[in-house]
Amino acid sequence: MGILKTLLITSIGSFLITPASYSQTYNKTSSRLSIQYVLKADTADLSGYDVEIHLQNAPRHFQLAMATHHEYDDRFWRYVRYFRVKAPSGKAHYAKKDSALWDIAIAGNQADIYYRIQLPNAPRFAHSPFLNASGGLLGDIHSFMYVVGHTHTPSTVSFLLPRGWQIATGLAKTARVNTFSASSAMELLDCPVLVGHLHQWNFIVNGIPHTVTYLPAGDKLHFDSVLLVKNIKKIVIQTVRLFGGIPYKKYGFLLEDGVYGALEHANSVTIGAPDTLLTHNMQEMYSEITHEFSHSWNLVRIKPADYTDLNYGPQERSAGLWFSEGLAMFYADLLSRRAGLYVEDKTRLAHLISLINRYYADTGNMVISPAKVSLVSNDDPGSLGDYSASVHLQGELIGSMLDMLIRNSTNGRHTFDDVMRLMFKRYGKNKGFYAKDVERVVMDVCRNNEVHTFFENYLYEGKAIDFNKYLGLIGLHLQVSYQPALNVKSQPIGDNRIYIWRPHDDTLYHLILTTPTGCWAKAGLHTRNTILSIDDQPVKTRPSFYNMINNLKIGDKVIIEVKQQDGTHKIPVTVSGYEVPVTQITEIDHPSPRLLKLYQQWDTGN
Repeated sequence: MGILKTLLITSIGSFLITPASYSQTYNKTSSRLSIQYVLKADTADLSGYDVEIHLQNAPRHFQLAMATHHEYDDRFWRYVRYFRVKAPSGKAHYAKKDSALWDIAIAGNQADIYYRIQLPNAPRFAHSPFLNASGGLLGDIHSFMYVVGHTHTPSTVSFLLPRGWQIATGLAKTARVNTFSASSAMELLDCPVLVGHLHQWNFIVNGIPHTVTYLPAGDKLHFDSVLLVKNIKKIVIQTVRLFGGIPYKKYGFLLEDGVYGALEHANSVTIGAPDTLLTHNMQEMYSEITHEFSHSWNLVRIKPADYTDLNYGPQERSAGLWFSEGLAMFYADLLSRRAGLYVEDKTRLAHLISLINRYYADTGNMVISPAKVSLVSNDDPGSLGDYSASVHLQGELIGSMLDMLIRNSTNGRHTFDDVMRLMFKRYGKNKGFYAKDVERVVMDVCRNNEVHTFFENYLYEGKAIDFNKYLGLIGLHLQVSYQPALNVKSQPIGDNRIYIWRPHDDTLYHLILTTPTGCWAKAGLHTRNTILSIDDQPVKTRPSFYNMINNLKIGDKVIIEVKQQDGTHKIPVTVSGYEVPVTQITEIDHPSPRLLKLYQQWDTGN
């Protein structure tokens, strides 16, 4: 932990920092707080990295905090080690006031803070920091604390890295090697930093530079990088065309080998992109890239009003994620089609049929409002009780039905594209939106009083969507029937709609049910019951649980031992079958030329 010692001179590669060079970056004539961060990673110890924060013109008393992310709260305050403070002018006193908050008092107006991020030994997703011999992902809210009450103060950050490592980040470069600037704490904490032996490609769209960066796990790339970059550029072109403007001055696609998942930022995105997937099934990446890239507008700029810029307390919730996530799903499919890229469903109609089938398969979608599902979408599993519902699915279908309403009301002159452009114009800066704001924008686009009825029924009251009412507006009709769930041999199967999940810091698994009408709930089991055994066989791993459940047949009887609020119980369950929806959408009888034209426009994505 070299930088936890008093810093005299640190040199890694060609990058030299001295105490004098720190002071040169400060404006000595200004009384404004000056903040400089230093992050050091060393291949000699890949278990974590060290961070310094150097403050000048600091208040005598201030607080440092680690921010909470709205979507993925990894609680990285758990991994802060060796925290200490020095004040060159005298003593410093500090105490941890809360899980993510440190209280500091100093003599004078200078302070140097030191700590280490000890990386967890846990499964990693694309947004999570890591280090290995080839590089890593650093920075953002996982690394840097911010000065509470000074979130608009600019800062610089210097990276001390192994020789030969490159840096890719949305932060602005400075004249100093490996030193970047951020206009605010919000910008600093929203910019992940990909480092290591990187591969990079560049392209321009509307005069704005875009960079695709890839950190491989091995020495060579096995995929067609020219094709990948070409298709990402197509995605950018279509997304910019949709919103009618670009909200960033540069953008970086940060792709990582060996992991999955993705997370959007204001001017970058981290995406898990395994080399094997890019080599053999690159087309499977396009929808995810489109989804996350569109979030740079819809979610980062067009932001739910419930979200503040920075928060170190409990994870904030939003009732508007049906729009932020659902419409991102809507456009992940539509923009990929417009770009001529692969999508899973060959036609828009086939895609819509798949969505509606999923909607009916999980009854929670029909009885729990999108606003309520939005509020718990980032919670641990089980927040909806014995129901399952998807805010992504609900939002995508709401967008789909509103698109049909708009097309019909305006005789094809307007679509939901116009809603997104107007939302970006009105709410793309600092003003957050509520559902009423979306309703007002839709109304302004199509001038149809039915808009309020739509929002009242399906957003505010959470009624099941009357699909035929809106499908009929473009000449379509829905039929839904139910049949027994079958296996690959067309034989009825037992109800296996029961899952397990293990909460943070727990050694036992908890049940997750998806419907209160299944055999499991009818027997007396409920979501979040702690499961102990099945037929006296302890449940210790996910594979063992699913192996036992998936081997059950209709008529089998099992004893499930669970811990409930009133104690431990052994509950007998007789396995039954269950029904699944079968969805068909057909053209209505004798559609008018007008409806045929509207359907054709919708089907082609225009």
